[in-house]
Amino acid sequence: MLTNFTIKSKWIGIVLLMFVSISVHAQNSLSGTITSNNKPVDFASIYLKGTRLGTSADDQGKFELNNVPSGTFTVVVSSIGYKTLKKTITFNNNEKLTVNFQLVEDSSQLDEVVVSGTMKEVSKLASPVPVEVYTAKFFKANPTPSIFESLQNVNGVRPQLNCNVCNTGDIHINGLEGPYTMVLIDGMPIVSGLSTVYGLTGIPQSLIERVEIVKGPASTLYGSEAVGGLINIITKKPSAAPLVSTDVFATTWGEVNADVGVRYSLGKKVDGLLGVNYFNYSNPIDNNNDGFTDVTLQDRISIFNKFSFQRKDNRVFTIAGRYVYEDRWGGEMNWEPKYRGGDEVYGESIYTSRWETFGIYQLPTEELINFQFSANGHNQNSVYGDTKYLADQYIGFGQLTWNKVLGKHDILTGVAYRYTYYDDNTPATAKGDDLENNPAITHLPGAFIQDEIELNPQNTLLLGMRYDYNSLHGGILTPRINYKWSSKNNRNVLRLSVGNGYRVANVFTEDHAALTGARDVVFEDELLPETSWNGNINFVKKIYLEGGIFIGLDASAFYTYFSNQILPDYETDPNKIIYSNLDGSSVSQGVSLNVDVDFKNGLKINAGGTLMDVTVEEDGRKYRQLLTERFQGVWSAGYTIKSLGLTIDYTGNLYGPMRLPVLGELDDRPDYSPWWSIQNIQVTKNFGEHFQLYGGVKNLLNYTPPSNSIARAFDPFDENVVFDTDGQVVPTPDNPNALTFDPSYVFAPNQGIRGFLGFRYTLD
Repeated sequence: MLTNFTIKSKWIGIVLLMFVSISVHAQNSLSGTITSNNKPVDFASIYLKGTRLGTSADDQGKFELNNVPSGTFTVVVSSIGYKTLKKTITFNNNEKLTVNFQLVEDSSQLDEVVVSGTMKEVSKLASPVPVEVYTAKFFKANPTPSIFESLQNVNGVRPQLNCNVCNTGDIHINGLEGPYTMVLIDGMPIVSGLSTVYGLTGIPQSLIERVEIVKGPASTLYGSEAVGGLINIITKKPSAAPLVSTDVFATTWGEVNADVGVRYSLGKKVDGLLGVNYFNYSNPIDNNNDGFTDVTLQDRISIFNKFSFQRKDNRVFTIAGRYVYEDRWGGEMNWEPKYRGGDEVYGESIYTSRWETFGIYQLPTEELINFQFSANGHNQNSVYGDTKYLADQYIGFGQLTWNKVLGKHDILTGVAYRYTYYDDNTPATAKGDDLENNPAITHLPGAFIQDEIELNPQNTLLLGMRYDYNSLHGGILTPRINYKWSSKNNRNVLRLSVGNGYRVANVFTEDHAALTGARDVVFEDELLPETSWNGNINFVKKIYLEGGIFIGLDASAFYTYFSNQILPDYETDPNKIIYSNLDGSSVSQGVSLNVDVDFKNGLKINAGGTLMDVTVEEDGRKYRQLLTERFQGVWSAGYTIKSLGLTIDYTGNLYGPMRLPVLGELDDRPDYSPWWSIQNIQVTKNFGEHFQLYGGVKNLLNYTPPSNSIARAFDPFDENVVFDTDGQVVPTPDNPNALTFDPSYVFAPNQGIRGFLGFRYTLD
């Protein structure tokens, strides 16, 4: 026993001696401060690669890492919003090292470059105008055939379907209807008037770098139509795009979408980027049993090409072009092209052909002077039952801007000119008692100036003024003012803005209901331009927590007051749409909040909500605007399992009740929509750096609107409707609710649950 005890004691002593020896030799330490631009980076992570040793900096950027073994290690320093820094350090016995680390901000994460707020490239943080930026990765969490549908997951932005039959739609921003939103590609206003309806479809998503959204009037810089806000689609630079990018997916409903992008060179000084998008849906489905297609059938192709020219002193010259052709139809299930335009079988068939070109050329001068230009042509051949709508539109736009920095003043000034030609077969382009054809031609010259004043590093003031002369309506002045304050560490940013907007309306190009033939169109007076005043308060806060957790808060309050607003009146007479300038006022007001949370373990959550009130006051009566929700919520949650190369995305939206256009007092359909939600889930698997396979389920809850959304779908030509001498519907045993055929009672898509599967291939 004694011998055994002696042996055990001996081994215990050896183990203790080894432990003490290791402890003595492990008393190395590393300390220092982590900064960026001479400012501390709080709660950054520091660890030794290949070990379990790590720590976090405090709120002053200081850190201390103890018990470091001797040897050579790679020290990794990381923080959300900054590029990860790696440095090799050798530790000797009992050495206390002091090393300071300087991190570089990573604009690709939190501080993207934006152009929409001030018409020039600035960091999102520095912009005095609040600009929301959504990268291509954001939209990949819920792949769709077009940007129009992708915007359903952006807070305060809602794709609105305007027809149950042909699925024509527009984009609502903060409750304001589609015509109040300007759409741009690479900063050029190529979408307006007739093309507003279709301008967001057919843009190859494989070529999209990011989407910038400004909420509220931007008329000082962009002129007419930027009343509710603007959506700027930024395409990739040819020199920075992948050599080949492919994205193809299909759904269980039979939809097929293909995006292909190719980068190429023409000689040594010309880089090109070619993109092709093809979408096809040819499978008529009628799950709600109303006799009509639930979803419009489509055959669409879009070709996009962009050139970038290398010039002396890196001056800019890019030019791009796009062509879109679409054949879409919806209607009774037995409709065929031979019935197009007739009154035997009801169908809505639309042929759209559109081309556009746009670019920017920096003049070879010492001063920064740019010439921006765009042109587009749009031909539409549509039939709505036996009602035809034939239209042509051509728009030419040119703009010369000069940017000059004078001390604390960053001045941007310019002149612009827009030419618009519009012709159709409606009363909009007819004159005289004999309705002689009279195409509308509008000249719109304008000039603007803005001065961005850096009062000090924390305070910026932006003053802007624009004057346009509309050849039909005269001069229009649109001023605005923006103010930005940021804290010294840029973790808190406050922006205030007040602006004025105006818009010249053409109801036949903007309101699908005016075309269907289901109601007569009535103009009470000549329509005058709409004007609005908007105020916006925006506060952004960035929070960095221990453990590499980042929280971003973006809160806004908005108020827009309209005068002369043009709203369609569906309610005075259920058989008519009456258009006139509002003899009163309209107000859109509300608050919104976006929350971004990034965890170090790969979980990312983005959620937002907008509470709004859009009301109209006229003749002492106050009421809610049609098809406008009081609440909208969106969310996107993604989790990446790096060891498996697997990402899971859960996206969705939630909408509150909207007031709906019912057909008179006897219409038994609800006046308001219910709460409704569209939710989706997707799983993405990476195979190496170039190939992705993804799939999932859209509309998990299988939500669809009521099956009676189309009034009298069984009698689309009103053959069995009885009218009195005043043109009013007479209730009969066959029509007790005094209804006529009407597809405008629509608030949500009819497409139910469906699976999808796709792949992406990228070659750099």
